[in-house]
Amino acid sequence: MIEIPYIAQSAFPLFWLLVAVLGALIRTRHSPSRQAALETWQRWWAVAALGCGSLWMTFAFVAAPDVMATAIGFHRTPFEFEIAFANLGLAVMGFRAASPSATARERITIGLGAGMFLWGALIGHVYQWFANGDHAPGNTGGVLLYDLLIPAVMIILARRSQRLPTAGQSTAGQSTDGKPTAGQPATGVPS
Repeated sequence: MIEIPYIAQSAFPLFWLLVAVLGALIRTRHSPSRQAALETWQRWWAVAALGCGSLWMTFAFVAAPDVMATAIGFHRTPFEFEIAFANLGLAVMGFRAASPSATARERITIGLGAGMFLWGALIGHVYQWFANGDHAPGNTGGVLLYDLLIPAVMIILARRSQRLPTAGQSTAGQSTDGKPTAGQPATGVPS
């Protein structure tokens, strides 16, 4: 079996974050608006960071459970199979969030759902690190940033998307011609 250096194993989860950031940066170089750029960032984060990253974890835990258990610093248990399918659920949610029809509210909900799993995993990794001295590459390092940032960035991007006015809409809930937009009172005061 090939030995992969500790740093490479520890940093590997960050690969998916890097793909998302680089993809979004390249695609938004000539973006026509802030809204279009933000939409591109949300889709890249959802598909590359959450979707592909979680799908990779699904395959890794199903195909190589012994390797994954060792990388985390545990002995193999049925836990690996359960984690594989929890990650499959995250991948499905990530791919849904990348859909053109996904709303900001839906993306926030997906980010929160992913956060419940990933932030819980983050707490577990930190606990194992300090309580049991588990410094295995899959327990410390890149996985901590991955677990923290995936849902947090997804929620932040979706929240910013909610706050940006849509094309032809001012920040006061009126269209550029002064008429109220759907869901706004006729007085022009946001509800």
